[in-house]
Parts: sequence; structure tokens; C-alpha cells
Amino acid sequence: MKKLLFFICTGLCLYSCKLMPKEETKASADINKLFDDYYEERMKLFPLEATTNGDNRYNDQLHLDFTDSFRDSLKRFYNRYLLRVNTYDRSSLNENDMISYDIFKREMVISLENFNFPDNYMPLNQFWSLPLTMGQLGSGDGNQPFKTTADYNNWLSRVNMFPVWADSAITYMRKGMASGIVLPRVLVEKTIPQLKAMETADVSTSLFYGPIKKMPAAFADSSKTNLTQAYRKAIAEKLLPAYRKLATFLQEEYIQKSRTTTGIADLPGGKDRYKYLIRYWTTTDKNPEEIFQLGQSEVQRIKSEMEKIRQQTVFKGDLAAFFEFMKTDKQFMPYDSAAQVLDAFRNIQKRIDPNLKKMFGRVPKTPFEVRQTEAFRAASASAEYNQGSPDGTRPGIFYVPILNAKTFNTTSGMESLFLHEAIPGHHYQISLQQENDSLPKFRRFSWYGAYGEGWALYCESLGKELGLYTDPYQYMGALGDEIHRAIRLVVDVGMHEKNWTREQAIKYMMDNEAISEQGAVAEIERYMAIPAQALSYKIGALKIRELRTRYEQQLGNKFNLAAFHDEFLKDGCMPLDVVERKMDNWAKKQK
Repeated sequence: MKKLLFFICTGLCLYSCKLMPKEETKASADINKLFDDYYEERMKLFPLEATTNGDNRYNDQLHLDFTDSFRDSLKRFYNRYLLRVNTYDRSSLNENDMISYDIFKREMVISLENFNFPDNYMPLNQFWSLPLTMGQLGSGDGNQPFKTTADYNNWLSRVNMFPVWADSAITYMRKGMASGIVLPRVLVEKTIPQLKAMETADVSTSLFYGPIKKMPAAFADSSKTNLTQAYRKAIAEKLLPAYRKLATFLQEEYIQKSRTTTGIADLPGGKDRYKYLIRYWTTTDKNPEEIFQLGQSEVQRIKSEMEKIRQQTVFKGDLAAFFEFMKTDKQFMPYDSAAQVLDAFRNIQKRIDPNLKKMFGRVPKTPFEVRQTEAFRAASASAEYNQGSPDGTRPGIFYVPILNAKTFNTTSGMESLFLHEAIPGHHYQISLQQENDSLPKFRRFSWYGAYGEGWALYCESLGKELGLYTDPYQYMGALGDEIHRAIRLVVDVGMHEKNWTREQAIKYMMDNEAISEQGAVAEIERYMAIPAQALSYKIGALKIRELRTRYEQQLGNKFNLAAFHDEFLKDGCMPLDVVERKMDNWAKKQK
């Protein structure tokens, strides 16, 4: 992963290799061969993941990854590698390989457990699904490259499989209808317009025509002509009919069998499924009630902090009125153009840079950019980070949706948003992980929400140390972002464990934070679509803060914040129990 770490890791390896018996060296070499084999085989099974990782060997492929036959092949795949990793004596491995062993074994076990529930009967929803991903890939602005004629032909091959995917998705949704494993109706109602939005009378106005409009000028005229004809045909005869077929099926058949209930507990085996998803997303053994109570206590703690800010600004009125004032007062909307908004975010980077250098010893080589979210998706997009490529040819990009610069509100938490999505949040964590080529590839490109999103949320708490949050309204925006993540703990468990309705969850969210009804609806329906994912942010951030506080107390003046951050990031994403063991070992060495 990180070349900055290469010399350190190499030095440690040379030192430890002198001390290791030959059989231990062989064990580490053998197990890393296993990890390499796993990653290579995984990329073949998950070609879209390979594309995201910058591995372009399978850019022409698209698998039906929800079918029973594919799931059977995945079971064999995970079982085979679980058996292989179990043949190793963990104690014979070096420290880094022990971490890899722990992560890998957990990954195999929890991946196998996933097959206990037929969630493949719900292969799409309004938040995450292939029909949405195809739009991002095929627009020409996503991870799918469109630089050579081979790239253009790869996408055509991938498109050829999409109608088959759509037909199979309908088959499996019908199985779900027969067994009572179906989406909530409100989510189906949101998905249908997304599918219909892909329809266009003129293929040249299609989202999927983007690569043709951006075709490299260096292409031969004959190639341009042939590709244009092929893309027009693929859009008209493959993509649009498949989207139309899915939309028609949902509207005329599926929605009648969809459920009026909210949470996953209402599905057969749903309560056990939710407990599994909590373990999957949080990488902890916390039970739903524990998370629910934690969320409630965090909401109250943060609200008390907000009340202090209200009093500091001498605002006459309660918190709800203060929220409304911040959302609507013109003084908080100073911009005339999108360029000004983007420059304001870039200015945040300049302001934190001096203190950033004191808090991090290692920084990514991957380039970083701030960009406006493309118009075609801005209306439904949140600010987000798109990872760069490991070789640096594709920068890490912080995308900001700006529908109207004149109404862009500075109190929306601009400073905390930048710390989370950009620097030192996702850009530092993901880039350093990908750049560290001392890690096996399955770790360089792994993702654990409790670690990755937990880190990004923890970074929001560094604002004052980085020289931000001097404006009380920006600090209020940061507290707003934090309470939003705490509210998630309450409403997610409320819906999926405590039989809360969608409407109850929306009300709780609106009662406890400054959010519009439209925003609350979108958030709550997201949690309905992907249960437990939203728990990972706050659970992870609290663990990181807990570890930092522990070592500050244990080490006293021997505690170095930059060293803590560097150690936390250097080995990439991992489950929280694994990172806690790793960090405890680090703290012992500091003594």
C-alpha cells in the first residue's frame, strides 16, 4: 500500500527475518501466497469490484451475482479458503501476517454466514443496486475507463449482459414474492421513477451516450463511426428495454406483493438477519438494545452542546428556532457562483494544512481535487469522496453537489464535511491504504464501514485542533453532523428491532436535528434499504476516540498524536477488535 511505509516495513522485515526461524519465514511466504490466490480469484468473481480497484482485466464482464448457482460457487470459494487458512499456525506468523490472518479468517466466516438468508430475492432497491451502478459506470464519469477503443468495447460487452441480469432479477424477485421476502412498498415507489428516468426518446440524450460525447479526438474516424453506431444500438436495444422491463415489472406486478411494514424483522428470519448485519457492519458483538441506548445517550449529550452554542450566540428562542434561523437567514448564503463554493472548500484545506502537518507523519501521494458534482446526478447526490487509483493516475475526488450557489448554506457543516469526506478523512485513509504495497491486496482494497466511516467521523472531531470551528455556526454545523450519526443508532434499531414505523423514525429524526422532511425521508428510507449500515459510523468513531483517550492516559507525555494517527492508518481497514489489539500492542511498545 503505502510507499512512504515501504522503507519502515522493509526495515522491520529485515530485522525480524534475522530473528525468525526458517519455518516461520516459509509460513509467512506460504500464507501470503494464499492471500494472493484469494484476491486473484475474487477479482474474477467480482469484476465490478476489480474495476473499482483499478484492475481493468475484467472490465468487459458482468456476473449474475444473486443467482443460486453463483451463490453456490461463492460458498465453495469461501469454504475452500477457510479450510486453507485453518491449516496455518497463527503463532508461527509475523505480526503483520497475524493481522492478515485474523482479518482473512473473519472475512471467510462472516461471508459464509451471509448465505443463511435469501436476500438475493431482493436484488435491487432505491439506494444500492446494479441499475444505479450501471448509470454511474456508463456515463463516462465513473470508474469504468473510456480512454482506448478497447475500453469502449469492454463497456459494450458488459452492457450485453445487463438484459440477462434484468430478466434474472425479475425471476428472483418473483421467488421473493412467493416466500414473503420483498421490499417495503415505499422503497418500490422510489425505485420505479429511477428506472423510468433512464428512458429517453433520443439515444443521444441518454446518460449512456456520455462516452460518445467525450470520445478521445485521437481515435481514428472509422473507430469513431463504428463505436457511435454500436453505442446507439446498445442503448436502444439493450439498456433502455431492460430498464423499461424492470420498471414495468415493479409497477404492474411486484408492488402489489410488496410489504407495508418497515423493518427487516418483519421478514422470515429477519430478526436473526439483523443481528448478523449488526456484526457485519459494526464488526462488534453489540446487541441491538445496547446500540439503541447508546444512541439515545449520545443524542442527549450532543443536544446539550448545541444548547451551549445557542446561548453563546445570544439567540432568542429555542433550539428548533435556532436551527430554522441558521437554515434560512441570508447571512449564511454568501455565494454567487459554484466556483465560490468550491473555493471555500479549498480554503478549508489551506487553513488546516499547518496543523495537519503536526498531527500526521504520513500523507498520501495520491492527488486530491475538489469538484462540483455533475449536473445529471446533483439533484439526488450527497457530497462524497471517490477514491483515486493506487498508481495516482486517477485522483481522489471530493464531489460537492451545488444546485444553486445562491442558496448554498455555510452552516450546513462545510468544515466538518471537508474533514470527513476529504482531508484527513476518506482521502487520507483510503489513499494510504491503497498505496501501501507491503499489504496483501485483499487488505489494500478492503473496506470495513466501522473503521473507514468511523475514521471519517472521528476526523470531524479534530476540527478545533486543526484550527477550525472558530465560528460558532460552523461548530453548530459540526454538531449537527455528529447528532445525525447518533440519531442513526436510534432509528435503525428502532425500525429493524423495535417495530418502529417509517413515520416514527422520520419524526424522531426531525425532532432531534435540523433536517427538512424531504431529507429525513431520504435518510430513513436509506436505512430501510440497507439495515445496520448506518450504525457503523458512530460505533467506529467512538471506538477510535476511546482508544486515543486510553493511550493518552496510559502514556502521558509519551503519547504522540501523529504517531497514534499514523499507526492507526498504516495497516488499512480492519475489524474493530483487530485494530484494538494492534493499537494496544503499539501502546505497549511506546512505554
